[in-house]
Amino acid sequence: MENYQSIVAFYEGCFEKFGDNHNGLHWPNLPDLVRRYDVMLGVVRETGKEETTLLDFGCGTAMFYEHMLKKNAPPKIKYSGLDLSPKFVDFCKKKFPEVDFYCLDILKNPNALGTFDYIIMNGVFTEKLDLPFSDMLDYFQRMAAAVFSKVRIGMAFNVMSKQVDWEKDFLFHLPLDTLAFFLTRELSRNFIIRNDYGLYEYTTYVYK
Repeated sequence: MENYQSIVAFYEGCFEKFGDNHNGLHWPNLPDLVRRYDVMLGVVRETGKEETTLLDFGCGTAMFYEHMLKKNAPPKIKYSGLDLSPKFVDFCKKKFPEVDFYCLDILKNPNALGTFDYIIMNGVFTEKLDLPFSDMLDYFQRMAAAVFSKVRIGMAFNVMSKQVDWEKDFLFHLPLDTLAFFLTRELSRNFIIRNDYGLYEYTTYVYK
C-alpha cells in the first residue's frame, strides 16, 4: 500500500465521524474554508471559451462545487470531481448525480484520466500526518507533475507556510525556495504564489 493511502484513510475517518461539513473534511472552520475556495477559483482566467472545464482533485464531499453554486460562479465552468476514496466518490454521485466524478489513483493509472482546462487541489497537500517530510515531499512532487500533465491551462494547490510562529508536526510546511526550484525545474516558470489571504498557508497557481 502506498504511504499516502494513510492520508485517505484519515479523511474517511473524519467523514464517518462528522459527516458532510468542514469538520468531516478536517478543516478548522467554515469561514476560512470559504476563503480557500475563493482563492482556488482565482486560478481561472478568462479564455473566451464557451465552456471551461475544471477538475476538483481530492474533492471529498464536493463542498467546493456547493460553493460554486452558492457564489453563482460563471456557468461556463463545467465542474468535475475526483477522489481516491470510493466512499467520498459514491457519496458525491448521490449528492450531485448530474456531475462527473472519478475514483482513481493518477499515480497508478495516469491514462485513466483525461485533460481539463484547470485542476484545483484544495487540502491535498496541507496535511502529512505521520509521514516523514521527505516522503510527503516526494508524494507532492510526483502528484503535482502527474496532475500538471493533465491540465491545458493551469492548476492550483495549497500547502502550509514556513513563515509561521510555530509549525505543527502533522502539517506539510513547504519552503518557498524548495517549491520554486521544483516548479521551474520540472513543471513551469509561469507560476503565481498567493500569500495574501490571511491564513497560515499559501496557494500556488501554475500555468502552462
